[in-house]
Amino acid sequence: MKIAIGNDHAAYELKHHILKYLQDKGHEVINFGVDTGERTDYPCRAEDVAKAVTSGQAERGIVICGTGVGISIAANKVHGIRCACVSEPVSARLCRAHNDCNMIAFGARIVGPQLAEAIVDAFLETEHEGGRHAERVKLIMKLEQEQTTH
Repeated sequence: MKIAIGNDHAAYELKHHILKYLQDKGHEVINFGVDTGERTDYPCRAEDVAKAVTSGQAERGIVICGTGVGISIAANKVHGIRCACVSEPVSARLCRAHNDCNMIAFGARIVGPQLAEAIVDAFLETEHEGGRHAERVKLIMKLEQEQTTH
């Protein structure tokens, strides 16, 4: 799978860990994140990853900041993105199965490397269930569409 990943300065070490983990599993990873602790603005990294996902350059996106909250909010401002901030694998699985999320976010100050691996696995290995959940995703996307037409 082709995955876009991005991070801010608070998460560069965890991003490196996850990037290598994904590559070792055979995924192609596009790195939009920073590689040092030098300050950067997480909304810019979220936008880069989100646009890669919406353009089809990547199938899914992963963004990481200190808590995961700010970067997920920023990613969700990009039309077509459904990004969930998660801190454990169950939510990562359910955001795919029920909400057809195309991105996840988590915090380097919240989860450690092994938990981050489990979160990423749950997100990438889960398919959208469709059915009643597909109808709800359509309603979510309708809300987004209404906002862009007003």
